[in-house]
Amino acid sequence: MAGLTAAHRLAEAGMRVTVVDKGRGVGGRMATRRLGGATLDHGAQFFTARSDWFQGQVDGWVDAGAAHEWCRGFRRPPDGHPRYAGTGGMTTVAKHLASGLPDVRTATLVQAVTSSGQGWRLALDGGDAIDCRAVLLTAPVPQGLALCADAPLAGVAKAALEQVAYSPTFALLVVTDGPASVPPPGGVQIADGPISWVGDNVAKGASAAPAVTLHLSAAESAARYDDSTDDVRTFMLDAGRRYLGDGQVLEAQVMRWRYAQPVTSHDERYLVAAEAPGPLVFAGDAFAEAKVEGAARSGLEAAGALLDRLTA
Repeated sequence: MAGLTAAHRLAEAGMRVTVVDKGRGVGGRMATRRLGGATLDHGAQFFTARSDWFQGQVDGWVDAGAAHEWCRGFRRPPDGHPRYAGTGGMTTVAKHLASGLPDVRTATLVQAVTSSGQGWRLALDGGDAIDCRAVLLTAPVPQGLALCADAPLAGVAKAALEQVAYSPTFALLVVTDGPASVPPPGGVQIADGPISWVGDNVAKGASAAPAVTLHLSAAESAARYDDSTDDVRTFMLDAGRRYLGDGQVLEAQVMRWRYAQPVTSHDERYLVAAEAPGPLVFAGDAFAEAKVEGAARSGLEAAGALLDRLTA
């Protein structure tokens, strides 16, 4: 969300922008997967709008059919604040943003970011490269730092980035042959216990076939991160069985998010890690404010910082 939001602002200002994503599709944790005839969100499950600017973005997505209001809270009574979801899955929002950009490269792995002449060179898998005037890195910060191992980052900036930390999360995608037992409106946030989130993908409008997403708590995910996939699957199925309904489990797939949620964030919405040979900026949901809105606002302000430098 940070990268796509920034790319739009830069493109609207007349910059030539290339978006590179190692995934098969865009969106990062705005992730949706098809499994056994069902559609399941396995990263971000919904989003809210707290600022006027982001509400305007969301209204545009709703008008375009890329998003819809799911509910107004998961407790009873609801708190009245809208929760939004992607129409047919969270990735729909990311795809909608990407569709307006001329150069989006998926399934493309950046191996390294190094200085080159008057700008930067991104070494890609397969021996290709991209030369550019500026770089915005919106992957999880440890991954971005690894890419910049040979880049001339400012020492203070590098030290600040090294303080950013994330918690992991396991997601279990469960397809059944009967309806789930998730209470209305189809989502449960759990403060205590091994399961932190339960989502009914039918109730939220992502799937036509019965499908439930379970998230393991941050503490439990960290404790079990090196466990086998089979062990994690068995544990999560047992822990979340009450929400799966009386139907038979047809498929259950474990997804590992190593950098799921920022636990130590940078205070500002972006960080300029280098000014020469051109601006190199880090942004994302670990900068000032987490969640989908935080990522989008980080991308917006990071793009502004790049424009200030590129048009000075």
